[in-house]
Amino acid sequence: MKTISYNLRKNRAACELHELVDAHDADVLCLQEADAMALPERLGKLKLVHATEKNRLGLAMYVDSERFHVRESRTFQLKKSMHDRVLAPAHERLLGVHMHDYERDSDVVAASFHAAPLTALNSLRRSQIHAALAQLRTFGHGLPVLMVGDYNYPVFKKRLDAEMRDTGYNLNLSDKRTYTRYGMFRGHFDFATSQGFDVASVQTLGRGISDHLPIMVTSLINEPVVYTAAPERKLELI
Repeated sequence: MKTISYNLRKNRAACELHELVDAHDADVLCLQEADAMALPERLGKLKLVHATEKNRLGLAMYVDSERFHVRESRTFQLKKSMHDRVLAPAHERLLGVHMHDYERDSDVVAASFHAAPLTALNSLRRSQIHAALAQLRTFGHGLPVLMVGDYNYPVFKKRLDAEMRDTGYNLNLSDKRTYTRYGMFRGHFDFATSQGFDVASVQTLGRGISDHLPIMVTSLINEPVVYTAAPERKLELI
């Protein structure tokens, strides 16, 4: 499964999406800082599944409609930073999609995530990451999970990696840094967190208009899992 994640820098890089998807034959596209009202319904073989509604510049996800059957999609609110409360409120920082992968005959959960900005502390971002993964588990216990996006986590990644491993998740950085706009904040800002996936590579793609470089996560489900919904309770007439 090829999953591309791209922070569009206030939607400025939206004009690059058609070429990006076609050039890399993506199966899933996860966006941050996208203008939901301006996004096209289709990008080549990919169909828009969901976009955040409470943020003008928010999250969106496209999937290959022939490969995946979308069962459910949701947006989630996470703990807010001071920046969110005072300057530019971001109500929804997680978009999750539960879908069935026909190619692997497995149900999976994919997510687009955007952590609090650099004005916040790493401790808040760690809290958001843990909360986001907990929310994604509500789609179904034991389903493979892949969460990609802008983690805004410039330093001290070893602590985050250790916390992810302690909770059963893998943290994967890309082969090259993904953010170089400000000299003091250069580094890997966009990466992937997964459980139940074998991540073969996380590749930093070519620079575009955005201050972030897109990444492409190539992964394979470890063990196919077919989701079974809980049976409906029937009322007995007495």
